[in-house]
Amino acid sequence: MAKKAVAILGGRGMLGTDVAAKCGRQGFNFKVFDQPDFDITDKQQLEAVVADASAIINCAAYTNVDGAESEYDLAYQVNAQAAGNLGQAAKKFRKWVLHISTDFVFDGKADKPYVETDRPNPISAYGRSKLAGEQLLIESGCRNCIIRLEWTYGLHGKNFITKLIERAKTEGKLKVVDDQTGSPTATTEAAKVICGLLRKKPEGIFHFAAAGYVSRFEMAKFIIENLRMPVDLTACRTSDYVSPAARPLNSCFNCEKIKLLLGEPIEPWGKPLEKFLKQL
Repeated sequence: MAKKAVAILGGRGMLGTDVAAKCGRQGFNFKVFDQPDFDITDKQQLEAVVADASAIINCAAYTNVDGAESEYDLAYQVNAQAAGNLGQAAKKFRKWVLHISTDFVFDGKADKPYVETDRPNPISAYGRSKLAGEQLLIESGCRNCIIRLEWTYGLHGKNFITKLIERAKTEGKLKVVDDQTGSPTATTEAAKVICGLLRKKPEGIFHFAAAGYVSRFEMAKFIIENLRMPVDLTACRTSDYVSPAARPLNSCFNCEKIKLLLGEPIEPWGKPLEKFLKQL
């Protein structure tokens, strides 16, 4: 009888593509499930996938932070309700689930990096939908592991970096906020960690981000200098921008828990970002 495969939900997105690639390189048997042939909000489809999987990695998400303010029902269906349904199916078939969450579950008002036991307090509809997903998955009683990621970027989707470069090419002048702090995290690095978790199948919540912290402005400066783009870059405050959704100012994670579990050092944010910029 053929060995059951790891199901990667949202496996064609920015993170899911790199997770699938890393799983392949590390010898995992896996299957990718994503739109248009798979709909995570379809309970029957979801249950069929879970029944036939050895474990499930849920990379599927509604990630339009501003869009969630006006499309909360859709964000909730994908980020929360589907995670709850996934948990129920995993409980029924005794499967382990690895679920991806976000720094947006916090309000960003802490004066230190967030640990896993800090109380969530989302300040956006997107953050509320992701926190609800965590809670519904945990309440299902299935064996689960939640990994919160932040400031992710990769080759297979739009992100802060690709948008910044597009604007730099067309505008020549850029204003970037200097009061939002976090760790730019490559999806390739996150994929390595996810494969490490897949081997160990732990339970509980873990934070992962690249080592070191930087402001959005400092990150933009690093990118512009690295690419040698002739851009006039100036700093501004988050309050200078009017946007539908609020952003946490402090997105810094304490990653000691996951570092201890996996027994490997975490790469500083600059090296993977340099590599990414060369690939672009």
